[in-house]
Amino acid sequence: MASISIVILNYNGKHFLEQFLPSVIAYSIEHEIVIADNNSSDGSLEFLRNDYPGIKLIEFSENFGFCTGYNKAIQQLNSDYIVLLNSDIEVTENWIDPVIGLFESDEKIAAIQPKLLDYKSKDKFEYAGGAGGFIDKYGYPFCRGRIFDTIETDTGQYDDSREIFWATGACLFIRTKLFKDYGGFDDDFFAHMEEIDLCWRMKNDGYKVYYCGNSIIFHVGGGTLPYANPHKTYLNFRNSLMMLLKNLPIESLIWNVPVRWIVDYIAAAKFLLSGDVRDAFMVLKAHLYIWKNIKSVFQKRRKSNKSIKNPVGIYPKFLLFDYHIGKRRKFKDLKF
Repeated sequence: MASISIVILNYNGKHFLEQFLPSVIAYSIEHEIVIADNNSSDGSLEFLRNDYPGIKLIEFSENFGFCTGYNKAIQQLNSDYIVLLNSDIEVTENWIDPVIGLFESDEKIAAIQPKLLDYKSKDKFEYAGGAGGFIDKYGYPFCRGRIFDTIETDTGQYDDSREIFWATGACLFIRTKLFKDYGGFDDDFFAHMEEIDLCWRMKNDGYKVYYCGNSIIFHVGGGTLPYANPHKTYLNFRNSLMMLLKNLPIESLIWNVPVRWIVDYIAAAKFLLSGDVRDAFMVLKAHLYIWKNIKSVFQKRRKSNKSIKNPVGIYPKFLLFDYHIGKRRKFKDLKF
């Protein structure tokens, strides 16, 4: 039997642990559960020691963020598979076995995500992952079940298992050896889109990323950093550009990145005109970071991979145009 470690990264999330850890324990009884704590100050560690003394604790002396926190924790583990699980997730019975069965059907499958539904509205897909992640050629991520702010109702339309472009970091199943071989998440991302970057790097080397519709979980979402937080705006714009610069084939890089740059400035102007001065500033701050660190970003590119031209899951058109002008608001409306 394959060994599995379920790793929950915690930072001042005691209320989520109290609410959702019981479901993880109840439906993962044969597997190791690990809490990696980013120097919480809300009593999380005391709660875990008192109420769950059998759970493995990894304690950090500072808040390393999402990327480095997981990287440091997983280096200490040697199971066959790792499940990176957000603390604000309710799992369901039999959420693990279908995923492992999918892994064992194809050794080229590197990572898998389950169906991600909204904890607060359980018939809706959840923003962070839906039924599997995709991306357009300019770096805009979307999911089956969620394109930008349009969320679909789950009517069984995505109960399949299929190859996707990226698997959500909210609940990411991955082969432990591959996570380590690829250096885990890029530490410079800190949080947001790090899972897309990792999936892209693996896909560029011929690995596959999958969605498993037979595994279902419910996600609160925005539990660590609210969706409207300006710092989230900064991370999303900055990390999206870094991801493109690291992973696009050179012939696509030359054309796609300048277009994305222009669209980002249009977004900044729109923020400004609507009174969102902080968000406008965050877009400019993200671009300034890229300019200041362009050399190190390209060094990562040279160390990276083969940059396959058309890996499965890249939408070959401009999603913003299709969404706003073409009114294509659901995954079935997109023409791959």
